[in-house]
Amino acid sequence: MREGAADFVSASLDEATAARFAGIALGHVTKVYPNQVALRLNSAADLVAPEFATPIFRGSYDWHSCVHGYWTLARLRRLFPEAEFAARIDALFACEITESAALGERDWLARKDNAGWERPYGWAWALMLVSELRLSEAGALYAERLQPMADVIVRRFENYLPKLTYAVRSGVHSNSAFALILAIRYARIAGAAGLAGAIVDAARRWFAEDAGCRAWGEPSGEDFLSPSLMEAALMARLLDARSFAAWFHRFMPSLPAVLRRPATVSDRSDGRIAHLDGVNLSRAWALRVIGPRVGDPRYAVRLCRAAQAHLDASLPHVAGDYMGEHWLASFALLALSEI
Repeated sequence: MREGAADFVSASLDEATAARFAGIALGHVTKVYPNQVALRLNSAADLVAPEFATPIFRGSYDWHSCVHGYWTLARLRRLFPEAEFAARIDALFACEITESAALGERDWLARKDNAGWERPYGWAWALMLVSELRLSEAGALYAERLQPMADVIVRRFENYLPKLTYAVRSGVHSNSAFALILAIRYARIAGAAGLAGAIVDAARRWFAEDAGCRAWGEPSGEDFLSPSLMEAALMARLLDARSFAAWFHRFMPSLPAVLRRPATVSDRSDGRIAHLDGVNLSRAWALRVIGPRVGDPRYAVRLCRAAQAHLDASLPHVAGDYMGEHWLASFALLALSEI
């Protein structure tokens, strides 16, 4: 169970669950088609197949999902080094994260016409992957190979955040707070002081004065993130315990009813509607991050009970249809393990 989580939250990351998640990710990170490609085309020459544009992260339906599929595998490899699936992950990484392929990923991102490509969601997950690889001996070589790609993303974050006057408070890929939760982890592990400073400055500018959150409009029909809980989880990462507790009680004096109830997923074969399993899992993650830090035991209990309800609603549905299967294990792993 994630360090610091309330001990009555029953869901945990055991080896059987880890093996399930690893099997799912191993099954899709090299599965190129179906594939949703987002390209800016200046000429017919720019229309290329995924395996030529992004030689490592070519599978999993889209680039960012492939990146966090690799993060899932790197995370599980580090947490369960003796598991049967560890050797399969090692073999995959040795085959796929070669020096030339990693430079291909760097070159694709560094193209001038791709300056806003995968911003900020894919950027943040790429940094999460590199930070995870940095934490283990088995991942160190691959972190080194992917570092040039990470360097491009760091520079882009540092240029982008100061000019983003307003946070993007959506429930999908453009959400600012979610991206910064992932990026600050990289900044701290990699010692990227400039990036860390840009993140802290942006969060203070956007969120420090927020109060009285009611989570109106959550979730919308295609959300996989809770804008209000992502904001709170980011502030929990950036503020000391006393400052966060004070900020949170101003921001969310009580847990809105809409955040206590898991979202209903009516059709898991519809890729957009299937996002709502993601909102349940990412809410569970955020609630477990926030709960131990609120400074009020009774409020913490309410938050962690809500987290359990959200896990119960969507953890059984991580696999089953490819429209969810190509990405949901990553969000389940966020909910069940510390980042």
